[in-house]
Amino acid sequence: MPYLYLRKSSFKRLFSFSKETNNTLREEKIIETKLILPVIEPLSQKPTFKCYTYEEIFEATDGFSTDNLVGRGGYAEVYRGVMKDGQVVAVKRLNRAADDERKETEFLTELGTIGHVHHPNVSSLLGCCIDNGLYLIFEFSLHGSVASVLHDEESPAISWKLRYKIAVGTARGLNYLHKGCQRRIIHRDIKASNILLTSDFEPQISDFGLAKWLPTQWSHHSIHPIEGTLGYLAPEYFMHGIVDEKTDVFAFGVFLLEIVSGRRPVDGSHQSLSSWAKPILNEDALEKLVDPRLAGDYDVAQLERLAFTASLCIRSAATWRPTMSEVLEVMEDEELLKEKWKIPKDEEEEDEFWGFEDLECECDSSFSSSPLNSISISSS
Repeated sequence: MPYLYLRKSSFKRLFSFSKETNNTLREEKIIETKLILPVIEPLSQKPTFKCYTYEEIFEATDGFSTDNLVGRGGYAEVYRGVMKDGQVVAVKRLNRAADDERKETEFLTELGTIGHVHHPNVSSLLGCCIDNGLYLIFEFSLHGSVASVLHDEESPAISWKLRYKIAVGTARGLNYLHKGCQRRIIHRDIKASNILLTSDFEPQISDFGLAKWLPTQWSHHSIHPIEGTLGYLAPEYFMHGIVDEKTDVFAFGVFLLEIVSGRRPVDGSHQSLSSWAKPILNEDALEKLVDPRLAGDYDVAQLERLAFTASLCIRSAATWRPTMSEVLEVMEDEELLKEKWKIPKDEEEEDEFWGFEDLECECDSSFSSSPLNSISISSS
């Protein structure tokens, strides 16, 4: 598959290239960065973000003051900033120490991906800056990420109403990435710390550093090295590097369990949330699944739909997982048709090792160089 190769000086032309410009760019001999957009078809919709000057973002963040540092990930830092018009923004800066070309490519991947998506449940890119480094500018997330709110022991528990709203909104955003975009986007790092919350607690999928475009004629990507976060990784991805929409579906199932239970994807004993929840789901003992901090204050019908959806999403065999369109049907339909999703007896899944009980994790739960969520008030 052909790729575009750009100098940074040509970066501003990235999303407005014509066929003639495209051919010229590919003929350039000086190559600094491999761009992440496969040349398949011309884009019918240009992005709406703007290019900021370094002076603008430097002033907005008070010279990237440590007082404005709100998050730090594997290859980037995020600063809170206030533009001259009063708009509060999050400025994501590639670490100066991150001189690995792959890190830079991941950073550009995020720009190339998110610059062309437009959905209420996907984080909006306001602009970028390529002067004196690489920077992405987003709307600032007042409430931070789902992880920072859900797992904050010093704050009151999130109400069931908000949890359900977050679950459905995230499903809509992910369905848009899979079905509503010009090209299929596999996020590859769906997790609570990558779901941001707007002022009215509307969820927005963020952090596209690991995202992949999946051409229509391709059934999947085969990717190495494996990158992502322990607890959210689908078996076929973790073991074979296979990535498609069902990879995100598995991670979304874990995210649902996290929303319902209030538990982390991997606990202190290295047990995964999915392996903890499967026996409870099989026994249909849903009261054991719910976050005890809710003290029984939840909608039983909604709980049943979310729990059943999660059980479908975390199936070991990708073939038997639903698509995100089907996920939304199960989550929102009043009638829950469980028989429709029953696996034939001759193909029933056996209990697998899938979990992390035997993994000895001495650090955090992120694989490889996966960037942590950071467009929020506090990093998770």
